[in-house]
Amino acid sequence: MKKPLLIVKNITHEAPGLIETALSDKDFTSHVVDLAAGDSFPDPRSYKAVVVLGGPQSANDLTPSMLMQLARIEVALQEEIPYLGICLGMQTLVKAGGGKVLKCPVQEIGFTDQEGEEYRMLLTAEGKEDPLFCGLSESIRVFQLHGETVELAAGMKLLASGRLCPIQAVKAGEKAYGLQCHAEMTLSMFLSWLALDADLKSMDRTALIEQFESFRHEYTATGIQLINNFLRISGLAHD
Repeated sequence: MKKPLLIVKNITHEAPGLIETALSDKDFTSHVVDLAAGDSFPDPRSYKAVVVLGGPQSANDLTPSMLMQLARIEVALQEEIPYLGICLGMQTLVKAGGGKVLKCPVQEIGFTDQEGEEYRMLLTAEGKEDPLFCGLSESIRVFQLHGETVELAAGMKLLASGRLCPIQAVKAGEKAYGLQCHAEMTLSMFLSWLALDADLKSMDRTALIEQFESFRHEYTATGIQLINNFLRISGLAHD
């Protein structure tokens, strides 16, 4: 029996989204746990690959749940289990691998910064060659929702940078990746976040929806491509 894919939610409303869309026609199973609902983070050695999603917590928290999460991710790194972390999931990857999580110089929220510039993830030379970004543009428009950033440990690679928050995509080891942006968001998820997230609630809801709709097709195609690339890297999917 094939080992399943583990998907870890840090907060209930930050769901797998486009990850589930990409998985819908794949011949393997996935197992979703919700740490905010009291689920535990299973031993990653029981899974073919691990995806850790975002949440309002900090990787610097000393709660039992966060300490367990960091310990589990450290095991995944040691065992070279394919890993994809999104937002908080990137920060926990870096922390578990010996890096640091720090306050972001400028909080990044939404689709544009305070000067109206689009948030973009710009691939580095290594990012352009990495299979995670196969078939994608060197400049990727993204959605942001974070107030912390990271300082990489020795040996970690920077795959993509941003104008205000320099570290946007990272790689630890051979098959462990982190994305600071949200590549998994669907429209229904976004609408729920607008009603639940304090930072988004303080912004112009109509403008945010219009911004998302203006490039949602591109955003969705990019997210699906990224996820499928990771599944191929993990050996869970094939061309």
